[in-house]
Amino acid sequence: MLAALPSPGLSGRRSVLAALGAAAAALRPLLCGLPGCRAPRRGLGQESRQHPHCRLQLRLPEAAEAARLVLERARPSPPLRRFIACPDLARAVRASLECGSAHGPEPVVLECQPGPGVLTRTLLNAGARVVALESDKAFLPDLQSLENSLHGQLEVVYCDFFRLDPLGCGSMKPPAMYSEKLFENLGILAVPWTADVPVKIIGFLPQKKERNTLWKLIFVMYERSSIYRYGRIELNMFVSEKEYKVLTAKPGELRSYQALSVLWQTACEIKLLHMEPWSSFLTNSKTRGLAIPKSMLLPNNHLCLVRMTPRRNLFTGGMTTTNSSTFILMIKQCLAKRKSKLIDRLNSWSPDSGSKLLRELEIPENIVTGNLYPEEYRRLFEAMERSKEFSQSWLYDEVFENTRNINF
Repeated sequence: MLAALPSPGLSGRRSVLAALGAAAAALRPLLCGLPGCRAPRRGLGQESRQHPHCRLQLRLPEAAEAARLVLERARPSPPLRRFIACPDLARAVRASLECGSAHGPEPVVLECQPGPGVLTRTLLNAGARVVALESDKAFLPDLQSLENSLHGQLEVVYCDFFRLDPLGCGSMKPPAMYSEKLFENLGILAVPWTADVPVKIIGFLPQKKERNTLWKLIFVMYERSSIYRYGRIELNMFVSEKEYKVLTAKPGELRSYQALSVLWQTACEIKLLHMEPWSSFLTNSKTRGLAIPKSMLLPNNHLCLVRMTPRRNLFTGGMTTTNSSTFILMIKQCLAKRKSKLIDRLNSWSPDSGSKLLRELEIPENIVTGNLYPEEYRRLFEAMERSKEFSQSWLYDEVFENTRNINF
């Protein structure tokens, strides 16, 4: 049948070639990840990255330009915020985060409080898919203009990450928001706890609420509530050097080894990605002051970019979302006095039971609470969960009263 068709003449062949060229030109943007028809979204965490040869080349504002932008948009008495203004620092942070360096699908990146967007553009240039969560309306127009030019690689949301899921219930007024609503709108789907990291979150912990924020995050992680309903959400946060020292403190370092140390080290793999002097960052202070928090006992000359990745095996053995609040309370009580003997604390919960429990775990009976490693505290807790002597302890009855009275 094909042989019976007449061969096209020269003009016919030219028409066919012209049609094929037009079709190829229409398809090229789609194949290279450039503007074109937008496919239905499968969830930000499931989308493929750009082809490496088609990455963006967005211009990064210089430090002086970013500083001027921040000062122009500063409110009369804004909450203190810090920003990355230097392009070189933004590139160093991007390299530390390893965003855009892997092959295949990557976790979506949620950037908290991007402000002038220097780090935002750096992440986009690396091929990352970014959701910018900005709580200051003054920065939204520039970010939204950038969003409209990128056709899906950037999404801008009027939201304050650190005000997600406040205590209480009822209607929510932005920038406060429920994490369930945020993730649903972004198309981010929940995955099993043992799956790969679905979301990376990048930002600065609020300076005036740094300790409270760390407590709130550790509570919701152990409960697998809020953002952790969606899996092992990875935090990449700038924290003060003194709080980093607390998070990574070792037994015996009595100035810094605290309940937060044990709880975070038990729950997460903690890694220092980058350390930078306070002076390297821009603030929204009208006086351009650095506003460095004071620290009497611990060094505090830097901001530390710290990665906190929840452990896959956190909810194995005897640890569950049901009894995790008991574990938190146990750690808080044990480390309230770090020079007290652990056996005395155990006997206060269940008289004459401490010696037997410590012998079973091969822990010295004269050890003080500030010298026990996080993994030993976990073994101790799991043994207490199995023990008949501790099953009716007042410790367990007190959990509910304490958790109800926690105020973040």
